[in-house]
Amino acid sequence: MKRYARLTELVIVVTVLVSLVACTTAPTATSAPQATQPPAATQAPADTQAPAATDVPAPTDAPAPTDVPAPTDAPMEPVTLRYANWNLGTEEENNIQRQLVQAYIDLHPNVSIEFVDMSGEGGWDAILTAYAARGELPDVFMANNVPLYVTNGWLADLSDFVAADADWQNVPQVWKDAVNYDGQVRGLPAAQFIMGYFVNRDLYEAANLDAPEYGFTVEEFEEVVMELHDADNGVLGLDEQEFIMGWYANTQDSNLKWFSFDGSQMNYNSAAFKAAVEEVAELGEYTWQGLSEEDKGNFNAVGPWELFLNQEVGMRWDASWALPAYVSDADFDWDFIGFPGGNQALVGDVIVVSETAADKAVAYDFAKWMTFSSEAYAVEAELARAAGSAPKMPVSIDDASLALYTEFVDKPGVLAAIENIDASPIESLAKIVPGYINARWEGKPGIDIGENLDVNLGFIFSNAASGMFQYEDYSAQLEEFANQQLADAQAAMSQ
Repeated sequence: MKRYARLTELVIVVTVLVSLVACTTAPTATSAPQATQPPAATQAPADTQAPAATDVPAPTDAPAPTDVPAPTDAPMEPVTLRYANWNLGTEEENNIQRQLVQAYIDLHPNVSIEFVDMSGEGGWDAILTAYAARGELPDVFMANNVPLYVTNGWLADLSDFVAADADWQNVPQVWKDAVNYDGQVRGLPAAQFIMGYFVNRDLYEAANLDAPEYGFTVEEFEEVVMELHDADNGVLGLDEQEFIMGWYANTQDSNLKWFSFDGSQMNYNSAAFKAAVEEVAELGEYTWQGLSEEDKGNFNAVGPWELFLNQEVGMRWDASWALPAYVSDADFDWDFIGFPGGNQALVGDVIVVSETAADKAVAYDFAKWMTFSSEAYAVEAELARAAGSAPKMPVSIDDASLALYTEFVDKPGVLAAIENIDASPIESLAKIVPGYINARWEGKPGIDIGENLDVNLGFIFSNAASGMFQYEDYSAQLEEFANQQLADAQAAMSQ
């Protein structure tokens, strides 16, 4: 009966919230965020329907409504949770994430949620560090760098909670592995976005070419990029070149994931990653970066981000946070095709519970609501529907949530990617892998490039295909340096 009552309350809450949203202007913050950097815009709203109470059969021996006794449970103790996230927008906007928090409060009248002020200098982690120094860490917060928080002893172990949670069973294994540190679950995947190429099928048909589909090969990728390219008439084969270096090594060696990471080390000196650098150099001229200023005058777009909806590029690298815009604004035949080899990258956010939370059970319950709860996904869906938007992908993927998702997004490539999601290389490694930030961007291996002295890895990889230097001259040194950064960070976290 408690479960029945809970779902009945859920339907009432959703109905009220949707009525309120329908009576006001749709919130402006329903566009999806880019999930890889804080602060971010509001998350893409979910679009599923709340389960009707009639979906849950009452026990056969349930008393008639007039015979239901008054509740005898003692009132629950009041709990206040302090919550920090970069996707809440403003109180005036009242975006979907704020409405989702309110829905939780409506279902749990004993729980109050206090939004923590994260404004200030130094960035997300510096502000968290200041709170921690005062003994005031938020109880639940979005994680920008989980390894740092584990090293600092900030995070609760959620292993016992997820072990007893049915929704956790439907979270992709790739995410379960990502938030597991030495056998302990230290965070909850808050959102997941598939990342790869979106294709304008109409452009290929107009050029009498076969459009690539999910599962296309590297050879087909190269062929269609070159054949479709027609800069004189304002059409590009590919939007940008830089993303190739992230996925290409995986097509040559499946053991290598995003940017050559194999789960423990970077493989910058591997044949597969060297081939990635060469591929960037070869295809650069077919991208926006390869256009002359004169050629750019043939395009309506002022930058590569405008090319796809302008129908000026065959393939656009993007993530599923763009799906609401494509569903509503793309007036041409399009699909998601991932990257060659039948795969896609995976981007996500992580929400964590503080070790100092006074009531970890309630903190976990709220954190789950904001991340992978199937109940919350249904509520979020109705809020998004009322706002006229399209859903983000559910984190806990069961038949019901997937069916609801496909009411809004029913593209063959998207569905193929979801089916194959556990094979995805995670792009959001900076948030979950100890030492990755130094091993990929910030670390300085002691290399001078011309007049550029003591450059960091970010500079080297940004210019690896430019002809400024020969990548192979430094690849062994880069690999050794990067893996030392990873090893040092792992050792520090394990102490």
